[in-house]
Amino acid sequence: MPVFAGAAVAVGAVGLFLGLIDLDSPLRAPFVLFFLITAPAAATATALRRMEPWGRAVASCAAAAAIDLLVAQTMLALHMWSIRGGIAAVAAISLLIALLALVRRPPHGRPAQDLRRRAS
Repeated sequence: MPVFAGAAVAVGAVGLFLGLIDLDSPLRAPFVLFFLITAPAAATATALRRMEPWGRAVASCAAAAAIDLLVAQTMLALHMWSIRGGIAAVAAISLLIALLALVRRPPHGRPAQDLRRRAS
C-alpha cells in the first residue's frame, strides 16, 4: 500500500509540475487531472481521519469535486480564469486543508477523544 501512495504522490507532483510550466506533452492532461482530483481528496481525507474508511472516501471525493468546482466558478466570476492559476489555487487550498488538519492533531498521535476522557 505505501508503494501505491508513493506512486500517486509522484504522479500528482508530475501533474502539478506539467500544469504549472505549461509543457506541451501528451501526459499533461491526465496527470493534471489526476492531481486536481487527488490533491483535495487526500487533504480532506486527512482532515476526516475519525470517519469510517468508506464514509471518508466518499466525503473526500465529494469535497475534491466541490473544491475544484468552487475554484473554477470563482475564477470565472472574477474574470481571472487561467489554467496555471486554477492549478495553483487548488494546490494552495489543498495544502491549507492538509496543514490545518495536521496542526489540529493531538500530541503523540492520540485521538482527541482519549485526551478528553483522561482529562475528566
